[in-house]
Amino acid sequence: MVETINKPKTGNTRRSLLDSLKRKGGQEAGALAKHLGVTAMAVRQHLYALEAEGIVAVTQEPRPLGRPVKLWALTPSAEPFFPDGHSDLTLGLLDAMTATFGTRGLDKLLAVRTVAQAEAYRARIKPQESLKRRLQALAKIRSEEGYMAEVRTAGRGEYLLIENHCPVCAAARACRSLCRGELELFRGVLGPGVEVERIDHILTGARRCSYRVRRAKEVRAKERTS
Repeated sequence: MVETINKPKTGNTRRSLLDSLKRKGGQEAGALAKHLGVTAMAVRQHLYALEAEGIVAVTQEPRPLGRPVKLWALTPSAEPFFPDGHSDLTLGLLDAMTATFGTRGLDKLLAVRTVAQAEAYRARIKPQESLKRRLQALAKIRSEEGYMAEVRTAGRGEYLLIENHCPVCAAARACRSLCRGELELFRGVLGPGVEVERIDHILTGARRCSYRVRRAKEVRAKERTS
């Protein structure tokens, strides 16, 4: 029996579909159906409905052989479906703090916040664990905060920490110190022997924020000679 968008399962499928597009970016309807465990027809019904609402859009991607494939992706109108970190309140507070303390004062306040975050993170990230396990613990914390974080292996001893959503994006656009503080936060909680480099940034137009994480050069050199 073909699933229709009027069934009770619709809400769950729609939510899962949005989450999948947020995590993985543009995808074919067939791939989405396989991932969600529903029929391709059911997925297309959801996609067409979401397209009519302006929440998703479809583009054609050329392939070396055969016809172009249709890739479905979220539009900016999808942002309200994901945590926004109470952006209005946050922006108001940032404006008030800047007016009261000035830019330098705001930076000092954010530095205090970063220290507090680091203490909370360190309580849950065991320094004796492997780098991969520390990253997985960090990703779990960040996901709980709404960042939809995940860890992927990028090579021998090298990993990607990916954040598919930024719940404080509006605040970060207004105050770039927030992003700088996050980078320092990751470096601090992962340990002195770890390099963290941001390679994708939502504020520069990327679909997500991602970080290349690996042991520091001197640590790698010592491991090779030992």
